[in-house]
Amino acid sequence: MKQMKTVMAIAVLLCGGAAAAADKYAQEAAALLKADFKSKGPATLERVTAQDDAQKDCSSPTALPPAKAKALEAAQLKAVKYPSDGKYLGDWKAGERIAQNGRGMQSSDKAGDVNGGNCYACHQVSKEEISFGNIGPSLYQYGRLRGDSEAILKYTWAKLYNAQAFNACSRMPRFGHNGVLTEQQLKDVMALLLDPESPVNK
Repeated sequence: MKQMKTVMAIAVLLCGGAAAAADKYAQEAAALLKADFKSKGPATLERVTAQDDAQKDCSSPTALPPAKAKALEAAQLKAVKYPSDGKYLGDWKAGERIAQNGRGMQSSDKAGDVNGGNCYACHQVSKEEISFGNIGPSLYQYGRLRGDSEAILKYTWAKLYNAQAFNACSRMPRFGHNGVLTEQQLKDVMALLLDPESPVNK
């Protein structure tokens, strides 16, 4: 019963409700979370309870008004940090390993371990893959279809860094913004998507 109350309180915390009731339930949910959940390794309580403005706006049960969505996207795009050395592409082979790796930030991982991107959970990446998610669009032939212009490089980087810069409440993780992937890992995933020699573009 206690677990059911906790789940219900978390749902209210994440989904919101009427203003006064939502505030009350949010406080109760936060108290239950602190009582029931313990941080372990990289899976910390703060990852559940500490939301930034974008997460709070997107946790509402109602869709964001278009003007607010556009403002959120603009703010997220402004916060994107592009490669410090101006070079966008790393090693596509390393990028493929990152795309296939679903580990990272779980309670069973060691703090400081390198995270994966788990791209195959949501996208088709190469024609050889017979099992992949379809929450996101196919990325097969991503670079072959789009080229490697400066505009494409910047767009792709920003999308990986923070997808909410283009879709206010995107379900895609904010890999760079939230520090899930390092700058070098982002470069390697960029190479997977854009290098002509990558299986993505074959």
